[in-house]
Amino acid sequence: MTRLRPARPMDAGAVGMILSEFVDTTPWMPRIHSRAQDLAHAGDLIELGWVTLAEDDRDVIGFAARNKAELHALYVARHARGQGVGSDLLRQAQAAAPSLTLWTFQANTGAQRFYLRHGFSETLRTDGARNDEGLPDIRYDWRQEAA
Repeated sequence: MTRLRPARPMDAGAVGMILSEFVDTTPWMPRIHSRAQDLAHAGDLIELGWVTLAEDDRDVIGFAARNKAELHALYVARHARGQGVGSDLLRQAQAAAPSLTLWTFQANTGAQRFYLRHGFSETLRTDGARNDEGLPDIRYDWRQEAA
C-alpha cells in the first residue's frame, strides 16, 4: 500500500537516492551533478516545503516537488515503477492546484506518455539551450476542467 505525506528534512537522503538512481540508470541523461549535490538539492526542495513523498511499508518509493502551479520533479524508484505511484503523486498535485506546468526531456518518451494520459498538453519544445543538461525538452500544461 502506498501512502503520500509531506517530506521531512530526514527524507533528503531517500529523495536524493531516487534522483541519483534515475540519472545513473538512464543512458541519455548526463550526470552533471554529483550524488552529494543530488542529496543537497533534495534537501533544498524539502526545506522549501515543495516535496510530497510516496512510501510503502518500508521505504520512500517516489516523490513529487511542486511550487504552486509548477511541478519541478516527479520521480519513482526503479523497483516501484508501473505500480501507480507516479499517478498517485500526480493526482495529488492536480488536486492541489487548478493548473500545472512541467518540463520533461524529449528523450523521456515514457514521461511524455504518462503526462498525456493524465490530461497534460504539449505547449512548447526547445533545443535545450536553457536547461542545465543541454537536452531538448518539452513543456506540458494541465488545467482543471470546469465543473
